[in-house]
Amino acid sequence: MSILFSPFVETYRLALQPVAPFTWFGLTISTLDLAAAFRLCLALRQMREALHAQHVNGKNDKTKGKAVDEKSLVKDLATTLLVVYGGEAVTAPYLGIPPSFMVSGVVPALYGVIQTIVEYLPAIPGSSFELELPLALLDGFSRAFLLCSFIPPTVVANSSAVLSTSPWTLLITSLITANAGFFFTNFFSFLHPTPLFVDTPPELRPGGWTTTDLWCAPLVTGLYATLTHAQPFWAEAHSIVAGLLGEVEPVKPIDAEVARAACAMLLAGMFVTRTVKNFGGWKMIKGGEVGVRPDGSPKEKTQ
Repeated sequence: MSILFSPFVETYRLALQPVAPFTWFGLTISTLDLAAAFRLCLALRQMREALHAQHVNGKNDKTKGKAVDEKSLVKDLATTLLVVYGGEAVTAPYLGIPPSFMVSGVVPALYGVIQTIVEYLPAIPGSSFELELPLALLDGFSRAFLLCSFIPPTVVANSSAVLSTSPWTLLITSLITANAGFFFTNFFSFLHPTPLFVDTPPELRPGGWTTTDLWCAPLVTGLYATLTHAQPFWAEAHSIVAGLLGEVEPVKPIDAEVARAACAMLLAGMFVTRTVKNFGGWKMIKGGEVGVRPDGSPKEKTQ
């Protein structure tokens, strides 16, 4: 397995290497950090512009009759930080640890700078199949880092044995940390161009449980924990699965980097599938729908 995933392991290692000019100041900002930050800030601006277009065109019943707020960089930055840290802010107190943004201001400052750059760009491309398909790979790698390298250590290294050995604690921490940021963003309608109002998040609407981001978090964290034997429960689960597959020898944990690379490729596959489904990728191949217009409606490909 290590040979199969070695290219992805090396890609991860390169992506996580600190880069200049940040290293000049002793900061450990990596290529993956920069790519993930730009990806998120651009995606949030795309969402804001799409919702603004829907509001102006009268296609959004929730914002009809509401005044448009004056453009505010502070609101946009607050939205980004809520997405990034909203989940951690919820889970950290229950785990008895300080959230990362209370320990260091480097990453929040990085998002502030990148958010400012993105907001002052004259224009950005709208969300489309052609753009989102390659970015799904980046999403897989960045999300795998969160679900495999950030969340599990905060649970496994906890000073409380009750929490550090609990598989439920690991899964619920992954679920909340990865999803609460967007949950609160949608709950308070931060992305809408109007004054803030309370709305039902997509996760709580009919079929909301099918949202890929929602269920992939505990699934991938559980898979990583099983492969690496992060907790006694997962080591036993790995042995049971191996026994069902006919393995007789004691099962050994897989190297953490290899397990993370496997999880990254699984997530990338999930996000690619979601992109193909949401943007009509199969119809594109057949000459049908391709991507969406800025207002979120599908556009047609002409032969």
